Amino acid sequence: MSHRLILCADDYAQSHAISAGILQLISARRLSATSVFSQSPLWPVLARELAHADVDVGLHFNLTEPFVAGSRGLNYWLINSQLRALQRQQLKQRILEQIDAFSHALGRLPDYIDGHQHVHALPVVRLALTDAIAARWTDTPRPYVRAPDRLADSGDARLKGVILKACTAGFTRHAQRHHLAAPGWFAGLYSFDPATDYRALMRRWLDRLLAYRAQGLIMCHPGLADSSPDPISATRPLEYRYLASDEFLQDCAQQHIELARFR
Repeated sequence: MSHRLILCADDYAQSHAISAGILQLISARRLSATSVFSQSPLWPVLARELAHADVDVGLHFNLTEPFVAGSRGLNYWLINSQLRALQRQQLKQRILEQIDAFSHALGRLPDYIDGHQHVHALPVVRLALTDAIAARWTDTPRPYVRAPDRLADSGDARLKGVILKACTAGFTRHAQRHHLAAPGWFAGLYSFDPATDYRALMRRWLDRLLAYRAQGLIMCHPGLADSSPDPISATRPLEYRYLASDEFLQDCAQQHIELARFR
């Protein structure tokens, strides 16, 4: 008996090197989903590479990366979402703009929506998210969403996990009220320290699939070596090399795990 897992590479279109690594892993059938920065100037061209890919392609909703004016650091969104000091209508418009940029380039709506640094699941932002989904998915099946409050394992970043679950508490209930499906559990969080044994973490996360007995989602952040470094550029090639390796295939086979799309 095989166990179905969504393995999702975040940050497609952030850079050429990140996107090239993700495309190579898709071609090798080492991923079953990828999340797209539709605000990136690279997206209109890179969208062509995903037109016929056998993976779920989703919107990586962004409020923090400076692709356009108005982005702010994560702390701003964490604090003001908890204070309920954000403008729901303005956030809805930002989500709609990113959905439309995704659809214009790819020719269809996203299969799912998640958020860069999980901003989609914060209070107020989640209200704007379901408003935007209701506005665009009028006669087609609604997208699924990533539920970070279903975090099953914090990797080597326990404090980060505690903060994430606290800041996104109640997101799953909100999604269910709006008839949005989500994978049964979520993992992939860790310190992004290059010294971390990424294979050991992945094997631990794969074990979760057996414990939860529900299709889960593991996020990852692979990429090729990049001349335009970002805060986690040191770990992207490490993740890429493991996911491209025979060791990853062996680890999945040992647990009878099949990489699969959500629907």
